[in-house]
Amino acid sequence: MDKLYSPTTAKMIMNKYGFRISKSLGQNFLTDRNIVDIIIRGAGIEEGDLVIEVGPGMGVLTAAAAEKARRVIGIEIDENLIPILRETLKEYDNVRIIQGDFLKMDLGELIREAKEEAGEAEKGNRESFTGVKIIGNLPYYITSPIIMKVLEEYAYGVLGIQSLTVMIQKEVADRIRAVPGTKAYGALSVAVQYYCVVETVTVVSKEVFIPKPKVDSAVLRLSMREEPPVKLLDPAVFFAVVKAGFGQRRKTLLNSLTGLKGMDKQQIQSLLERAGIDPGRRAETLDLQEFAAIANLVGTGS
Repeated sequence: MDKLYSPTTAKMIMNKYGFRISKSLGQNFLTDRNIVDIIIRGAGIEEGDLVIEVGPGMGVLTAAAAEKARRVIGIEIDENLIPILRETLKEYDNVRIIQGDFLKMDLGELIREAKEEAGEAEKGNRESFTGVKIIGNLPYYITSPIIMKVLEEYAYGVLGIQSLTVMIQKEVADRIRAVPGTKAYGALSVAVQYYCVVETVTVVSKEVFIPKPKVDSAVLRLSMREEPPVKLLDPAVFFAVVKAGFGQRRKTLLNSLTGLKGMDKQQIQSLLERAGIDPGRRAETLDLQEFAAIANLVGTGS
């Protein structure tokens, strides 16, 4: 595995297979062993875990995860990387690589299949994984869709998912961690903080990638909450309110929420006043509790 941490060797492997880096797929390959070790430690991978990796690339993070976890499944969209992954991961019998688009994968079915396979190996014990952890070095252009797919479909311990540990552009990490009243605070901040406890694992220099990206990255661990931080009558309504509020973030709540669930401006004003929220405020000033107060009133149609 150590050979992959040399930029020179990584380039040799690419040349051997005639591999060309795809700008359209946002490919930047990590070549620093210390950073890989920090990511794996930050993800809290344990011996009995099932790890799902988004975009294994050349297998650097995959190999490190395979040394810790019981089973690793890597989902790689670029078919040209599959032969490289077969070579770089050939010594690991606990790794499965799937060529496909993570956003189109049925993660539930994937996890169930892995549990059944592990259960058969354990004489029918289908709960043989201690947990399910998702990791990945995410391209900028699909960072939010990937995070939202995991959060919306598999939150609150469903199928055993415990955490999502991802390396993303520092700007996106700042948006995820942002607090109300700041420019970076938005719908992504609210969604992630509703579902997860957010921890910064490390900041990563742009110098440790091939090719070198334009900006630095950050590694975040998003640990699924066992209980949501606010009580909601209907999470779908909550996120509809959030989306409407930030869809026109320079407008006041009175204007940005008008039309939501067919409600006119007068109804929205009355609803906001009942929630104890000034209709002249903007979405970027609301915390989770205030969004919840609005959503619960919208949900009751009052």
